[in-house]
Amino acid sequence: MPEVEGVRSDLVERLGRDAVRWDEDSLSAHGRDSWVMSVLAGMRGKGAKPACVVRPRDTDGVARVLRYATEKRVPVVPFGAGSGVCGGVLPDPTAIVLDLRGLAALLEVNSPALLARVQAGMMGNHFEAALNEKGFTAGHFPQSIDISTVGGWVATRSAGQFSTRYGSIEDLLAALEVVLADGSIVRTRPAPRAAAGPDLKQIFLGSEGTLGVVTEVTLRIHPLPPSRRLSAFHFPTLDFGLEAIRDFIRAGWRPPVVRLYDAVESARNFPGSAPEGTSLLLLLSEGPATLTDAEMAACAAACAQQKGTAAGEGPVEHWLSHRNSVPGFEPFLQKGIVVDTIEIAATWDDILAVYRDAVAGMKEVPGVMAASAHSSHSYSTGTNLYFTFAARPADANAMEETYRRCWDATMRATLAHGGTIAHHHGIGRVRREWLREELGTSLDVLRALKRALDPLGVLNPGVLLPP
Repeated sequence: MPEVEGVRSDLVERLGRDAVRWDEDSLSAHGRDSWVMSVLAGMRGKGAKPACVVRPRDTDGVARVLRYATEKRVPVVPFGAGSGVCGGVLPDPTAIVLDLRGLAALLEVNSPALLARVQAGMMGNHFEAALNEKGFTAGHFPQSIDISTVGGWVATRSAGQFSTRYGSIEDLLAALEVVLADGSIVRTRPAPRAAAGPDLKQIFLGSEGTLGVVTEVTLRIHPLPPSRRLSAFHFPTLDFGLEAIRDFIRAGWRPPVVRLYDAVESARNFPGSAPEGTSLLLLLSEGPATLTDAEMAACAAACAQQKGTAAGEGPVEHWLSHRNSVPGFEPFLQKGIVVDTIEIAATWDDILAVYRDAVAGMKEVPGVMAASAHSSHSYSTGTNLYFTFAARPADANAMEETYRRCWDATMRATLAHGGTIAHHHGIGRVRREWLREELGTSLDVLRALKRALDPLGVLNPGVLLPP
């Protein structure tokens, strides 16, 4: 492996001086994602910094970087917008950070086929706005849409807030372009459906930059909906609300937004919208007016059957106006409080057991002040839970240990009841140690893919796969 100065000069020679940066601001800005443990390390002066940051302007530039990295055995960390919260970006001082924001164009909108081809570095909100101008929507609205890239959605296997109707990123992905570690370029083609062997797109979905670098994406899109209906209901307990969701999903209704908050989160996020101790459900339906009218009527009937009481449109309007707010961790950490979210999923018959055991387990950790959850993505087979915890250990030096114990309590409860340890944020570094228990012997298949596609291990080392 060449020295850092050699890496910089080699890359300048291959891509030009404008594409390679190593000033302190650039190195600091690309030394981590938004994982709370990385934020804490940075506040303590222990932040990571790579050898340099490279921003190619096209796929060929990405290929040149990866060919060089593999030839010289230099680690490469792909970087979108740094909004990940699982430690997917943590370069060592010898690493190249591959900044994909130089590939940020909407290349094509195919109106008859309802497809959009976009470069991976385009910001999510810019992509959606460009589609809206043409009368379309991606239907993919992660909370981080303003601070994440389209390629990042694919790399982390994301799910948007309207996923119950439109699906998650794997449902929207029609084709992609990926650069492998040796610089070769792989392209798949869009089709309504294909049986031409295994679906190779799935290899790269959720691979977090460890198997290849996504440079271009073709997504299924939708005409802008002509009608929208909002409604909220409160329930005596979370159990009744979950049962109402299960009932109308089972009947075939798919309102895009289905969000159920436990009593703690209902009181915190929607004060005055529901009686104390109750759980609040938000529903949003959109599409043709005949569909939205029928869907809302059917969902309201299902809620009434489970002791749900109508709470009007106000709570949904409130959520819509705040839904993309992403609070930072620094103000909490400065006060000695460690805060994080953990999203999991389980089948309908197990989800309540996961909820109860995870919340109880977190509350047993010394210093935990609050542990709560809401459901934000539902399916015919089950739903997800998005946990939030806040803890203030007596000793600020115990923040990392407190954090780890809260995560462990949630992961253990999820695995004990057959759930998945990650619903839409990915694995990164924070979940690595529990991945083996979820995947079992199929982890060997993932390792075999890594060896085949990146035999020297230069792509995002330390992420996804347990050491």
